[in-house]
Amino acid sequence: MNLNRVILVGRLTADPEVRMTASGTPVANVRMATNRYFSKDGQRQEQTEFHSVVLWGRQAEIARDYLKQGQLAMIEGRLQTRSWEKDGLKRYMTEVVAENLQLGPKAGSTGSPQGGTGGSGGGPQGSAPTGPATVTTKSETPAKPADADIPVIDEDTVMDFGDDEPKQVDPKDIPF
Repeated sequence: MNLNRVILVGRLTADPEVRMTASGTPVANVRMATNRYFSKDGQRQEQTEFHSVVLWGRQAEIARDYLKQGQLAMIEGRLQTRSWEKDGLKRYMTEVVAENLQLGPKAGSTGSPQGGTGGSGGGPQGSAPTGPATVTTKSETPAKPADADIPVIDEDTVMDFGDDEPKQVDPKDIPF
């Protein structure tokens, strides 16, 4: 079995860069930072990783309209490595191609500290449309969701990944 799946929950290090392809498809590039906390020699340590994310189509439009520097977001997608040649040297870049996007709390709302990764939240307050959104890549373009229908990541909620005792899995329950 092979699986190429990435889930990131982090903050944007800059506003999304959105452009159009020659065929008119929007594409957005986003840089995200994620933190990992651990103990070393009795001291709490923090390690920050930076990620390049590419969003296509409707997701790129939502990123342009809703995401700002310092905002919390969740990206689910796959890793993709591309290569090119520059000055006779072969270069490589690994990035996350987003398949799902979930926005965090609006910039400036309570529970959403600004500048979590080196910024002040970017832009004046109220310059972007209000409300977070979840978008899944599909062949049809969904209508713009109402604010009440959009799930939001609550950064104060403790995530439980079920790290307690492993559970028995019946092979008949596995869908493949």
